[in-house]
Amino acid sequence: MIYDNFFIDKITNSIENALTGQVLKTDVLPFTSDNLKEVLKKYGWRFSWRKEFKSNDRHLYKLVIRGDTTIQGLISLQRLENYIEMYLIETAPDNYGRSKRYLGVAGNLVAFACKESFDAGFEGFVAFRAKTKLIQHYRDTLGAELLFGDRMNISGNSSKKLVN
Repeated sequence: MIYDNFFIDKITNSIENALTGQVLKTDVLPFTSDNLKEVLKKYGWRFSWRKEFKSNDRHLYKLVIRGDTTIQGLISLQRLENYIEMYLIETAPDNYGRSKRYLGVAGNLVAFACKESFDAGFEGFVAFRAKTKLIQHYRDTLGAELLFGDRMNISGNSSKKLVN
């Protein structure tokens, strides 16, 4: 069972330089096999994105700063019957902790998942599993709701807010 372990540091319109406050435009693009060599554990990535990439039913996306190819974050999504399942989300190693380079990476990836749900006609419904210690954080920052156990969802107005 995979649990999301992401922290929403800030909800931003784009990502922002943690030191200067400079706002940078981003793009969310499909993750390809050529990207696998960039997101290895030896470079500080925590998840096995190669394993996730091999899962035929999931789609991986990368967040990059417009005009740059450096991956700032990754997300794994699956379109199910009437919602989007968010399996994994991870910010680049440079974007962890107190000395992180950019704010807003995880929030922008979650907003992308919500947009995908609206585009698919699922009314912004995105579901995921959360570690118990992060449930309240996701309620507070994303407007997520606890469905049962460790299952949470984002939908409706909360999804619209993130997409906007």
